Amino acid sequence: MRVVRRGARYLTFVLPFLVVLLFSKFHARYVADPPYDFTASFRLPWAIAYAVFLVLGAYGLGLPDLPRNLKQAAGSAVLASVGAAMPVSVLQLIVGDALLPRLVVLMSSVAMVPAHVVVWSLSQRGRTRDEGRDRVVLVGSHQEATRVVDDLALAPERPAVLVAHLTVPDVVDVADDPDVRPLVERVLAERATVLVLDRVAQVEDAVIAEAEALHEAGIRVRSLVGFYEEWLGKLPVGELERSSLFFDISELHRDRYGRVKRMVDLAFGVAGLLPLALVTPVVLVGNLVRNRGPLLYRQERVGRGGTTFEILKFRTMRPDDGTVVPGAWTAVDDPRITSFGRLLRTTHLDELPQVVNILRGELSVVGPRPEQPRYVAELSAKLPFYGMRHLVRPGLTGWAQVKYGYAGDETDALEKLQYEFFYLRNQGLAFDLRVIGRTLRSVAGSEGRGR
Repeated sequence: MRVVRRGARYLTFVLPFLVVLLFSKFHARYVADPPYDFTASFRLPWAIAYAVFLVLGAYGLGLPDLPRNLKQAAGSAVLASVGAAMPVSVLQLIVGDALLPRLVVLMSSVAMVPAHVVVWSLSQRGRTRDEGRDRVVLVGSHQEATRVVDDLALAPERPAVLVAHLTVPDVVDVADDPDVRPLVERVLAERATVLVLDRVAQVEDAVIAEAEALHEAGIRVRSLVGFYEEWLGKLPVGELERSSLFFDISELHRDRYGRVKRMVDLAFGVAGLLPLALVTPVVLVGNLVRNRGPLLYRQERVGRGGTTFEILKFRTMRPDDGTVVPGAWTAVDDPRITSFGRLLRTTHLDELPQVVNILRGELSVVGPRPEQPRYVAELSAKLPFYGMRHLVRPGLTGWAQVKYGYAGDETDALEKLQYEFFYLRNQGLAFDLRVIGRTLRSVAGSEGRGR
């Protein structure tokens, strides 16, 4: 059940605080000599900070949702605990003071491993029930049915299965016989819980009449656009041009959101200067050994309003020797990527110089990923609505990146556009935070590839 999965997520956030505070209180009362009042000591804020590290480690590694078996869940739990304990231990070595007793750090880390596994087990039980919960019947084209099946097999926001598909003629051609109701009969026979109607089905009186009867019987009825938004987190490709007219974009139409978003970008950019300064010398040394050539890679990209700018990255490929077509798509396992460059890409450190683009106002933290002018021209010629993605500032990360990942050709670009339109339609601070959280998971799980 969805309630079980939601409860499991809450436990993932709450349990680290309870465990750390419990062991801290136990140490202060029964182990420390002399005993002391933990809640009145300087160790309370450090205990809370340690609990936050434990929560971030679990979330970054996808607990409790992403692991698919016990081995993965246990491995993620161990990594989350070790990843939280290490910075605290290193910090205590640096300052030469026991900010937290070693017993508290050790026992909390150990206790959270089985706790995470149990919570994951609860989440999986809820997932199993959810997967059989939303049974979908689609009235639409064969092509749309294929797309729905493919999309539900990827990473839906809500689990569902397409149990039946009817075309409009399947329903309309028998509409003259009042005793025959093919849509109602099929939905009831399949024990469906959701009926989805594409644009053509929505204007057919016979289809609407049967949909009304099903709605009164407790079946949820959705348009194709509504289903894609709720269950898949995207917009259907066949509806992009039509849908592009019927929603506001917060960055354009809500001044307060635009200002707050820019303030967040500036704060992120300033904070990113420190890790950039720390990593740059390491990259310089690595380049001397396994990646000889310029430090930075610069490439022209299209930004807000269609203006172009130079995006900055640490270089991960061999310098251009003139044999590569300028602006060619980069493959996932591109042979031009050096061994050190592959390490930079895997750890996503190659993206760090883009904090400079953020400070300049060329990038935002969250937004559609900027494309090369060559591909923008090609895609704009084929997709008249493609230019809408340039109404907002492009992003260091985005909904399309965390949902779809790497784009290696025009087909992938069209797929990602469906997610980008969903972002434009639902843009807001809460959604931006959701994208940032998903990005952390992708980075920790080595899933996000970007371009």
